[in-house]
Amino acid sequence: MTVIGQDEDQGRAARTRRPTGQGAILLAGSCLPILGSVLLAPVLPRMMEAFATTAGVEVLVPIVLTAPALVIGLLAPVAGRLVDAAGRKRVLVTALVVYALFGTAPLYLDSLPAIVASRVGVGLCEAAIMTACTTMLADLFDGTARDRWFARQTIATTLAATVFFGLGGALGAVSWRAPFVLYASSLIIAVLVAVFVRDTGRTPSAALPPIPWRLIAVPCLVTLFGGVVFYTPIAELSLVLASVGVTSTATIGLVSAVASLATAAGGFTFGRVARRGTAVLLPIALALAGVGLVVVGISSSVPVIAIGAIIASAGTGLLLPTLLTWALSGLGFAERGRGTGMWTATLFIGQFVCPLVLLAVAVPLGGLSGAVLALGVVTALFAGVTPLIVRRALARAA
Repeated sequence: MTVIGQDEDQGRAARTRRPTGQGAILLAGSCLPILGSVLLAPVLPRMMEAFATTAGVEVLVPIVLTAPALVIGLLAPVAGRLVDAAGRKRVLVTALVVYALFGTAPLYLDSLPAIVASRVGVGLCEAAIMTACTTMLADLFDGTARDRWFARQTIATTLAATVFFGLGGALGAVSWRAPFVLYASSLIIAVLVAVFVRDTGRTPSAALPPIPWRLIAVPCLVTLFGGVVFYTPIAELSLVLASVGVTSTATIGLVSAVASLATAAGGFTFGRVARRGTAVLLPIALALAGVGLVVVGISSSVPVIAIGAIIASAGTGLLLPTLLTWALSGLGFAERGRGTGMWTATLFIGQFVCPLVLLAVAVPLGGLSGAVLALGVVTALFAGVTPLIVRRALARAA
């Protein structure tokens, strides 16, 4: 394995090859962490029935769904250090293989606590996979090419979420265990990475420079809030529709699918407008998300809620690659894995606390719609001050 100290010679050599095929493989790997959050949602009721006699089933079954996201939030910085010190490719291939072992474990485990433990292992692997894939994309591409690949990452993961949700429902009709079979797909990606993706190198632990907090602290703090905003249309849209009397799962599914496509469209747009910079794109993304959430929160009409969800999702699709580019743009090769890990951690912590934050304010504000409305107002107001925040952060980092 190539060892890199303070320079980026290997990274520059990798970029000169324009490795489009390698980028596509890394995009496929980036989609795997989405399995943990959407694949199993349709089978949770059947798991409740299967483990009805287990003490604490009401708590343990939802944890099966949410545990990976929490573990990613807690351990992605650790994964980032491993990515820098042990090497991107080595960490990625190992995580992909172990991911299949933990992910498919519920196929044969009969204890609900043991299944929960396996989900913690899944989260650990997902932290490494997400961090390594994103770091390697940043290694292999730079400039406008990197912007486009970050946009494609948002598009790919968004579309994957839609596909995985449908697959989870279809396989769940067979058995609550059946969706876990899909976790074995990581073995295919592991082989592709091992054979076709170049190792961009590593930096020995002793040579790792300190984390440049002046560069990533502000982007990560904004990303923590951005994670809450990003996850709100995904996690709460179906509940908002239900609160206004929508009982048709087909209607809820259609509105959610259209919103998901809007997220992908926002990511696609980023690749075309990234040159305008964070100070321009971040307030636009947050303003779109804020306005959309306000529309969702104030309306009881399904078509109007759908329009609001489309606007909000288009904003969040633009938001994610904007934040990622901001966080990584000033990092060198030896810092990039840890920076990516910190950014990934704050994003997933934001997603994890999103339902908790909305639940906490829903009661005093008269329900979930009021909570979504309040978040939309705060997001729109925050959009107005983000140009100043970005300019000051960039000046401090210079």
